[in-house]
Amino acid sequence: MNHERSFTLSENGQLICELPILFGTTGPDVIDIQTLYQRTGMFTYDPGFTSTASCGSTITYIDGEAGILLYRGYPIEQLAEKCTFLEVCYLLLNGELPNSEQMQEFEYNITMHTMVHDQLTNFFNGFRRDAHPMAIMVAVVGALSAFYHDALDIKSKTHRDISAVRLIAKVPTIVAMCHKYSTGLPFMYPQNKLSYVENFMRMMLATPCDEYHPNPVLVRALDRILILHADHEQNASTSTVRLAGSSGANPYACITSGIACLWGAAHGGANEAVLNMLEEIGDISRIPLYINKAKDKNDDFRLMGFGHRVYKHYDPRAKLMRATCYEVLTELGLHDDKLFKLALELERIALEDNYFIEKKLYPNVDFYSGIVLHALGIPSNMFTAMFAMGRTVGWIAHWDEMISDPDQKIGRPRQLYTGATCRDVPARHGKTI
Repeated sequence: MNHERSFTLSENGQLICELPILFGTTGPDVIDIQTLYQRTGMFTYDPGFTSTASCGSTITYIDGEAGILLYRGYPIEQLAEKCTFLEVCYLLLNGELPNSEQMQEFEYNITMHTMVHDQLTNFFNGFRRDAHPMAIMVAVVGALSAFYHDALDIKSKTHRDISAVRLIAKVPTIVAMCHKYSTGLPFMYPQNKLSYVENFMRMMLATPCDEYHPNPVLVRALDRILILHADHEQNASTSTVRLAGSSGANPYACITSGIACLWGAAHGGANEAVLNMLEEIGDISRIPLYINKAKDKNDDFRLMGFGHRVYKHYDPRAKLMRATCYEVLTELGLHDDKLFKLALELERIALEDNYFIEKKLYPNVDFYSGIVLHALGIPSNMFTAMFAMGRTVGWIAHWDEMISDPDQKIGRPRQLYTGATCRDVPARHGKTI
């Protein structure tokens, strides 16, 4: 980051102060307000941090107006078409796509760390079988630091790299275990002969009764879902990971904080909400009723999976996920399935309705990913856990970048205080001696 220009603050023609303007390689410039309070006695006010750059980063860039998403400068469309999820993981962690030797070593390291400590399985027995998988996941991932405390020196790049590999490798195993526990089925341990996604699908969907043969079309679909969810700049969960990491917390605690934040319905729970909405609508004949409810300002109903906080036009991930959705439906012969026909008709109507067009409420990645995951046989209560599995690498990349930043300091937002001013406690509340 550099600055050549300054931003002038003035009142009634009187100069208050000048603040430097920082600019990156692309995107909006930012006003450096680090000295604002010192020089003016004032803070900025920005609820939700919608106009605040909390850090500098080289990992992911989003242009919401143009519908652009770049990982380390590479368009998401090209990565989803030409790369595997593990190649994207390497890219996010290291800044460049791997050559064949680097990829072979990286895949080997991930594969060799997919097992979890056997005593970790005891944690699951403490939960009710009907516990939400995210509740279990938060606890189990958070407990990893108790089993892998040999590499917790966050100042050591070697230790950070070891923790990154362990998390990317073990989170899918834990996600699958959460599902198996909630269904009462035995855990399926990873197999080193399988690829990353094949391994996960086997652990998630197979049983000891039969041999499991991954369908390459479905494997590729899930691989693409993970790529599209791998990172998304300074979103709520990533910002939470950075904030937790700024205190010096261990990587497992930081990633757990991201998982907990992702659990929120406004963030990672959106694709689960899409399926719940479709089940509530129930039939194509009821779509007009729910379209009208969505347009009614006095009605609490909202169409889930449409519109996005950042993207003001089409979510670039949604285009890719839409194509993947059709590939999966075709492969599984599900075009006549009631739920999928309902989703596709809702999509068609929304894309043609002037209300949604004017408000730029296009289908987002959550609308299609929920449909794909459902088609793959993954229950809706596992959708957010699947999201967390894909996003883990993005969280780790941002955590590592933050720890490596010489300007890093503990996060400490300020506030606009609107409570009571200083006052004395009445005498009747004092101690009687």
